[in-house]
Amino acid sequence: MEHAAVPSMTREQILETWVHTYAGAILKTCFIYLADHDLAQDAMQDTFMKAWKYMGNTNHSVIQNEKAWLMRVAMNTCRDYRRTQWFKHIDFKASLDELPPSYVSVPEEDRDLVIEVSNLPDKYKRLVLLYYYSNMTLQDTAEALGIPKSTASKRLKRAEEMLK
Repeated sequence: MEHAAVPSMTREQILETWVHTYAGAILKTCFIYLADHDLAQDAMQDTFMKAWKYMGNTNHSVIQNEKAWLMRVAMNTCRDYRRTQWFKHIDFKASLDELPPSYVSVPEEDRDLVIEVSNLPDKYKRLVLLYYYSNMTLQDTAEALGIPKSTASKRLKRAEEMLK
């Protein structure tokens, strides 16, 4: 596995490399998950703050797959955001209009699909976001979610059925 960071880099250099390499994918995923541009930016920043804190507590070389690990942190952060009472009042369709096209490259005819993905139960939504919208492999997606690959495959099929 090729990593964006190398062992001889300082914590600051590693974080800067991660931000440069993964910020776009994390922001896109957070936005689709949260359907709010400002919350997505906050979640992305919180993701990198948690990564920074983690690097201070342990040896970062134990991270086998940086993107999968960072996406897992991002998804958990988004899940925490969604638990708030305020979040229950978001209009997903209106929120999709807030994001610049460069963050979510979804053709107009697919906007309803993005809204439907946003409304999936979390265990399916997280899988769809990582696999389809972040272009992760099934193995990396399963690793990011902390589930076996076979479970990820079954959930992905179920999510696809739900979206039909």
